[in-house]
Amino acid sequence: MAAKKTAEAADSMATLPAAKAAKTVPAAKAANTVPAAKAANTVKVTQIGSPIRRTPDQRATLIGLGLNKMNRTRELEDTPSVRGMISKVQHLVRVEA
Repeated sequence: MAAKKTAEAADSMATLPAAKAAKTVPAAKAANTVPAAKAANTVKVTQIGSPIRRTPDQRATLIGLGLNKMNRTRELEDTPSVRGMISKVQHLVRVEA
């Protein structure tokens, strides 16, 4: 009886990897590709003002935008949150479309 159970267990384990191999994977997941970002949805932001003698929230906003030194440029996604951050420090940055 014990031999019969072990034989059945071995048969079920032998078919398990074959069942997993039979599943198909979509081509995008198989290649681990990420869709390209649309260039039209970005905005170029350059820091033109110093954060010295600015309020802490303006300094934090510059850091949130990825700017921390003069004349640094970042290309960011054009979203309402990024637009709000830009408007908060509009006197310290130059925006290009």
